[in-house]
Amino acid sequence: MAVILNIETSTEVCSAALTAEGMVLCHYEDFHGRNHAALLSSFVKACLDHLREHEMTLDAVAVSMGPGSYTGLRIGLSEAKGLAYALDVPLIGVSTLELLAVSAMFGGEVEPEWMLAPMIDARRMEVYTAVYDFALSPVMKPQPLILDESSYSDILADNVVAFFGNGSEKSRQVITSPNARFIPGIVPLATDMLALAERSYARREFIDLAYSVPEYLKDFQATKPRKLI
Repeated sequence: MAVILNIETSTEVCSAALTAEGMVLCHYEDFHGRNHAALLSSFVKACLDHLREHEMTLDAVAVSMGPGSYTGLRIGLSEAKGLAYALDVPLIGVSTLELLAVSAMFGGEVEPEWMLAPMIDARRMEVYTAVYDFALSPVMKPQPLILDESSYSDILADNVVAFFGNGSEKSRQVITSPNARFIPGIVPLATDMLALAERSYARREFIDLAYSVPEYLKDFQATKPRKLI
C-alpha cells in the first residue's frame, strides 16, 4: 500500500494526515475557524517528521479539491502542489463531496440502502451538493443548488436521503419530506481521505501539477469593500 500525505482545507476545518496500508499513521486537525494559512504548513511538517522518524518514503500527496471555500481550497492545493513537486511524487485530487459521503458512511448513522447527499455551505440558501448511492455512484451530479421546497423531491419520492455537511442545517427549513434524514457532525477530514486516495493511487489517477485547479463548481464573485465613511 502507498504512503500518502492527505490535506483537507475545503471548509472551516483544517487537517492533514499521513496514511499507509489502510491505517492513519498520524493526523492533525483544527476546528476553530479559517486558520489554514497559519496552521497547514505546521501540520504538514509534523507529518513529514513522522515519516522521517520511521524511515518511510512518501509515495503521493492527496488534496481535497472542493467544492468549498475559495481561499481554503487555494491554500490546500498550493501546499499540495509544492510538496509533490519538491518531493517528486504524484498528486491525487479528492472530491470534497465524495469525501463527505465516505465520512457519513463510516461516521454517521446511515443505512446502506439510503442515498447520501453531502451539502457544503455556499451562503444564503445555496449549497454545493450531489447525491450518491453507497457505491459512490452519482445519482445527482455535483452542482451548486439554491434550496427550496422542491429540492431533491424526485429522489426523496422513492428513497430515504441522508443530508449532512455544513450546508445541511439550513436545508431543514425547506426540505420537509418524511424520507429526509439529517446527520449532524459530519465534516471533511484528511483522515477520511484514506480510502479515496488509495483507490486513486492504485488506479494511477493523478492530477497535473501545473494546471490542476480546485473544483469550485461556480465562478468566484468578488464583492466591493464597504466605505469606511
